[in-house]
Amino acid sequence: MKRDVSDYLKLMTAVYRDAVVMCSADVTCEKRDLQTIKSRVKTQGLSFLTITLPRFARDFERSLANGRIDSTLFEGFRRVKRGSIPAFLQGMTSLIFDLVTGELFNDEHFPQTGASSFSSVVDAVRQICRFFGKTEFVCAPKRVLAALESFVTIERSFSDFTLSDSETSEFLVVSDLLWHNAIAGFKSSDANPQHGPGATADGVSGNQKYRWLSWYDRLEPYFSLFGHGYPLAAGEIRSFNGSLFRRREAQIVTIVPEDQELPVKVVTVPKTLKAPRIIAIEPCCVQYAQQGIRDFLYRKIEDYWLTRGHINFRDQGVNQSQALVSSSTGLAATLDLSDASDRVPLTLALDMFRSNPELREAIFACRSNSARMPSGEIISPLRKFASMGSALCFPIEAMYFYTICVLALLNDRKLSYTARNVFDVTRDVYVYGDDIVVPTTKADAVLEYLHKYNCKVNVHKSFWTGRFRESCGVDAYAGEPVTPVYFRHELPENRQQSSLLISAVSTANQLYLKGFWRSADFLYKYIEGVIGSLPYVRHDSEALGRISYLGFRSAGRWNSKLQRLEVRALVPSPVYRTDVLGGYAALSKCLKRLEGFSNPVLPFMCEVCGTTRFPQGDRATVTGCNCHSTEDGLEFAFKHDLDYYLDMIERITVSARDHLKRSALHGAVTLKRRWAMA
Repeated sequence: MKRDVSDYLKLMTAVYRDAVVMCSADVTCEKRDLQTIKSRVKTQGLSFLTITLPRFARDFERSLANGRIDSTLFEGFRRVKRGSIPAFLQGMTSLIFDLVTGELFNDEHFPQTGASSFSSVVDAVRQICRFFGKTEFVCAPKRVLAALESFVTIERSFSDFTLSDSETSEFLVVSDLLWHNAIAGFKSSDANPQHGPGATADGVSGNQKYRWLSWYDRLEPYFSLFGHGYPLAAGEIRSFNGSLFRRREAQIVTIVPEDQELPVKVVTVPKTLKAPRIIAIEPCCVQYAQQGIRDFLYRKIEDYWLTRGHINFRDQGVNQSQALVSSSTGLAATLDLSDASDRVPLTLALDMFRSNPELREAIFACRSNSARMPSGEIISPLRKFASMGSALCFPIEAMYFYTICVLALLNDRKLSYTARNVFDVTRDVYVYGDDIVVPTTKADAVLEYLHKYNCKVNVHKSFWTGRFRESCGVDAYAGEPVTPVYFRHELPENRQQSSLLISAVSTANQLYLKGFWRSADFLYKYIEGVIGSLPYVRHDSEALGRISYLGFRSAGRWNSKLQRLEVRALVPSPVYRTDVLGGYAALSKCLKRLEGFSNPVLPFMCEVCGTTRFPQGDRATVTGCNCHSTEDGLEFAFKHDLDYYLDMIERITVSARDHLKRSALHGAVTLKRRWAMA
């Protein structure tokens, strides 16, 4: 562990020095700051880097929002003599905050400080303090226990959650206006359930998910075993020599009554040293049905006129751009919720679907009603809708938060509940999961309503004053991105730690692109000490390697078939296990795979040089085409590359021969040395 701390300290030192250069900070403070980091790590361990420094960044961001450094902030860090700012990092913070009063400088004063820009200082401080803020270390047992106790406490708190009749009524009225037509047209017979890649409460994984050993009786009216779980033919009763018999698939499956259903399995997974992430793992058949409804909700809500572009499930870009723009204009507030999924009440979640009884009942049928804690304690019945781990958690929590925000804006503006008024206020609301964007002037009203309907706003990550905003992974100050590079995993110690090596190379390349040369170089050299020399590759190469602004590429050969330079390097590959599947279970999997190719996207080939591209609309832009520079700004007609498409089908067919014999271990990866794009 001592060697590990030493390596992390060296990396932190490199990050600090790069940050000083980036914002043109006073280098006279460097020695003192680095000594502070070293001494605090010696006494606190890695928790100084992973907990204390992120807390410093949190107070720094709040100071930006408040426009001054408050005396209650930066606990545990002494202040400068006769001043208001913390002594730690004063060479940077004094560039934007007055040393004595702690007031944030205005734009007129800023050029006198000598820093390159306001945003560069903000970026530098946050990069230092948040670099290790999301590293997935295993936290102490007492922190794991505290997180589990919080999970139980939140569940029990639903007994104290009450709404008046008028509050319930107005929620339902607005909900009907929003969702009545959006969720119309659902038929469980048309749903297309799918298996997810993760774990299940009953321990089934890989190909064996397609071989049903249990199926819940509650699912049958909406997701029948024969028709959704298996092809219909698997359930046929056959006659042989005057005797009736069922196929083997029907004989081995157990239809489980409601009182014998498995509870969700509550587990903790590493997140940070501060706290673990809590996930509730669903039983296999429940998870399977949830995926079918989730896909329906994604498609309908993302395309509906009241929610299109305002509720997003697969594109964070809208919220990210809103954060960037509003950090400059100040017109929008970015809100973040704590324990978001665990605070959505079951009754209100289901009431959003009351206009479509079949969908409402199908959702309830594939929702688990109890949870098993790691201690063995069973919590039943669950009064929340679902925890993280349910495929329906994400879309339904977004619908819930969106409804609350729209209701808050309607009431704050004293507007009647009409479709026209609902449309008007929805233009100002953007939701991605628990990341919410609303007008700054209405932030207080939205916060009040979120609290009223059992949500908890994370005040440390919500901003509506000042010029700092964050949403969906983008942090911005005054219209400039200040998102730090995060060190996500521990440093690798040997070649067998493939996932750690992949993460470390990714982090090094991100630091390089940000201009943190010392930090990137430290990581490159550390990694090369484990696996040997890293080649120079393109940013989109699948190989592990360095990237270069100068265009360096380590070419080992020219692949004439693929028309590219290649290098022999380590490439991430799945880890497979023998996992044989046959009978109707195999047929079911094959049919699911074929559904993915029911609407194939044909690639195009440039008629001049033969470069293959996939279409963008009706035509394909020749970006990166071998015979035209990207500066031409022209589009050339492509023809369908039928040979390429047939080759792709052949490769899929070859792969199909193996997918019934083996399956990839979820989350497992290995590194194999082979030829890859340089």
